[in-house]
Amino acid sequence: MNWQMISALIVKDLNLYFKNQFFALVTVLGIVAYAAIYFIMPTTVDETLAIGIFAPGLTNPLVEELAAEGLILNQFDSEAALKTAVLEKEYPVGVAVAPDFMQKLAADEKPAVNIYVANDVPPEFQEMYALLFRELGFMMAGRPLAIQATEEVLGVDRAGSQIPPRNRMLPLFAMFILMVETLGLASLISMEIEGGTLEALLITPLKVEGLFIAKGLFGTALAFVQVAALMAIVGGFSREPLIIVTALLLGSLLVTGLGFMVASVAKDMMSVMGWGILAIVTLALPPLNVLLPGLVTNWIKIIPSYYLVDTVHQVVNFGAGWGDVGSNLLALLAFALAFLALGVVALRRKFR
Repeated sequence: MNWQMISALIVKDLNLYFKNQFFALVTVLGIVAYAAIYFIMPTTVDETLAIGIFAPGLTNPLVEELAAEGLILNQFDSEAALKTAVLEKEYPVGVAVAPDFMQKLAADEKPAVNIYVANDVPPEFQEMYALLFRELGFMMAGRPLAIQATEEVLGVDRAGSQIPPRNRMLPLFAMFILMVETLGLASLISMEIEGGTLEALLITPLKVEGLFIAKGLFGTALAFVQVAALMAIVGGFSREPLIIVTALLLGSLLVTGLGFMVASVAKDMMSVMGWGILAIVTLALPPLNVLLPGLVTNWIKIIPSYYLVDTVHQVVNFGAGWGDVGSNLLALLAFALAFLALGVVALRRKFR
């Protein structure tokens, strides 16, 4: 293996990559922009719910008890003032309890409770608020529900330890940087094929295997350096840095193989963008599932980027160890090797 020619080819690719003004700008701007967005976003999560209420019979001990549970009741002097506050979107919901609420309860009658919901509150939340206020009525009356209830949290209980939005976004930022590298590597290879550069290189003592090693090392190193720089800036290596490095390195191998595959089917720069955008949209689904839990079901695990995103999410946000994410890393390794093998095979066929 002619390592001198391989290293010269890597340097040549690096120069060509940054001579492309678009990818040079995106490379630098992406890291800076994602880091800036990360630091601008909130560092804490507000786990309280504030609602407006008009309830003449509401006692201060009950208000304090609910506030300790995260439900803030802001009392109004009149029902009209409460309705105005909800209309002006100061509160998502408000409840007005009739002045004779306690008397009617004592007489086994049904007192009136008016619930006012802002027009941008989803229907499922409207039902939740109605259930909440029925329970509040029982608390005000001092009459518990005629059932015995026990509470059990399935899975990991995240109450009191919710993830700040910027930490949920971090796997998404990392994946975006890697996905852009897919376009960069694919466009570089496509331009060299279109210009006849690769065919000319194969006439030299450099063999096909050396060509792919050079391209693979270049693509993997470029992707890894970019995403590692972002993680270092935002403190992504503060927990289990070796796991994060391993995951990012495997992710870089994955997108390098994907870049090979895109270059093998693309005919020019426009087709690179077309196939590349399709790949980016597909790979972006798992990060969105971290950002919006419950968006998709277990079918998301067939997308390779899931294992990178889930690993970063579990380690950075919950301090997961090797035992927790080992299966993810093995799956990511298998996908990365498979994509590299498919990309190499596809490109070799294109050279023939």
